[in-house]
Amino acid sequence: MRETCPNSKLFRAPPLNRVHRNCITKVYLSGGLRRETFRIFHGSTNSTRPARKQRTADISALSNVLRVDPVTQTALLEPNVPMDKLVRATLPHGLIPPVVMEFPGITVGGGYAGSAGESSSFRYGYFDQTVNWVEIVLANGNVVRASATENPDLFKGAAGALGTLGITTLIELRLIKAKRYVKTTYHRTSSIREAVEKIRLETEDPANDYVDGILFSETFGVIITGQLTDDKPESEGVLSFSRPWDPWYYLHVKEKMHPTSPSTAAQAKPVVEYLPILEYLFRYDRGAFWIGVEAFKYFGLVPFNRLTRWFLNDFMHTRMLYRALHGSGVSSSVIVQDLSLPYSTAEEFISYSARELGVWPLWLCPLREMSPPSFHPCTTLPHNHSHSKDAQSGSTSRPQPMLNIGLWGRGAKRVAAFIQQNRDIENALARLGGRKVLYSHTYYTEEEFWNLYGWMWYEGLRQRYDATTLPTVYDKVNVDVDTLLAREGTLSWSQWLVSLWPFAGIAGIRSAISSKDYLIHRPGYWQQRLPMVSSVEDSKTPPTTHRS
Repeated sequence: MRETCPNSKLFRAPPLNRVHRNCITKVYLSGGLRRETFRIFHGSTNSTRPARKQRTADISALSNVLRVDPVTQTALLEPNVPMDKLVRATLPHGLIPPVVMEFPGITVGGGYAGSAGESSSFRYGYFDQTVNWVEIVLANGNVVRASATENPDLFKGAAGALGTLGITTLIELRLIKAKRYVKTTYHRTSSIREAVEKIRLETEDPANDYVDGILFSETFGVIITGQLTDDKPESEGVLSFSRPWDPWYYLHVKEKMHPTSPSTAAQAKPVVEYLPILEYLFRYDRGAFWIGVEAFKYFGLVPFNRLTRWFLNDFMHTRMLYRALHGSGVSSSVIVQDLSLPYSTAEEFISYSARELGVWPLWLCPLREMSPPSFHPCTTLPHNHSHSKDAQSGSTSRPQPMLNIGLWGRGAKRVAAFIQQNRDIENALARLGGRKVLYSHTYYTEEEFWNLYGWMWYEGLRQRYDATTLPTVYDKVNVDVDTLLAREGTLSWSQWLVSLWPFAGIAGIRSAISSKDYLIHRPGYWQQRLPMVSSVEDSKTPPTTHRS
């Protein structure tokens, strides 16, 4: 499918007329045609990469759920539809996306162009693997559709390529049958090895719809499984984690399963709870897993307890925390990395992290195998890898499941030391056959990066789809180490002052408040009960169109 249109000087795309919208979006790419780099502006971000001063393609207006079809079980979406808006549109039809990112502000376009792997990804793969087709505006102004049968190389290559092959403007997403609750089971583990093995075994249980885990220390972890269900025993209460006075989810799990907790028997039997579907899907929103703890540590004077979490709840949702992170400029001292490894080397990497970084907790998320070439994490080790030299000498590797490790915590304060920490992480990751998710800081040299991800296949796509004037994936993700080091010693007095405690944090708070994202979660967003049909077959409504 190709569309063309006359040139226009407008720079914002109206959401109602798709053909007109595509005309305007093509103009955004005129910088690429003049060999000027640009970045895509979504209106918000869940990336930790520092913003670069470049020409901007503003697609923030493309945020409409255009259609939900309960018969075909699909949704037609513009790229800036966030996860919470998407689920609230599909749930009344008894449907949900197979993969829902835990942060409600992540968009469908970001999920396709990035590497979004969540607790259902051991079954369904990355978010883009649940997409039927996408519409992409190329740098030459053409609009093309890409799917498994139409421009399949672009469909696979653009997934995870961070918008460097064109701008996604439309997505058709597959949906699955929803249930009212997620039967959530907590399994306590007492070692890294036990946790890795337990999570692998749970992915092989066909009854599980969701699997993830939290490692609180080398000797205490919890593997969490979820099963969609409409049946909840009357004796079981309904849990909530979205209201200001509710506990953060990870703290609830820790208290529930800690070895000293009276709710867990000496033999650490599994504990079962029932979460409403919306509460489960966005259970990690408040506190951004546990990254929000760093805000309390930064200011120091504010204690971390239930009262302060209630009082500061507006700032503790992921949207606000990301605004504050970028507004403060402290992302260069916080490690926020998702690192995917084969199961055979995951324990070794976690032990390395514990020894060298001491960052806890860690998030564990099992991922379905991914075939290279791809910017999604896929292993570089042979399938039957062991630590012997003979195994490592294998010349080929076939796709195999991987375990994502969320490593999020305080890094070194000095720039040089922080850079070295990240370089050491990357070296350990490469040695153990892993890859990082590319939303984060990347310190590879250009040669190292393309040795990992492969240049020839990507450059072939750039040539074939006229994307050679656009920035490459490496251009978007790499940290300019030389500039970062030079900047540390050449700050003006005002820049130096703003970088100090507590002024950087105050600047972050100011940035977060000015965004007004806190209004999205007032009142308790998930407490607004949604009507939901008990099954797709019961739905008598025709496909609906949503605009807001």
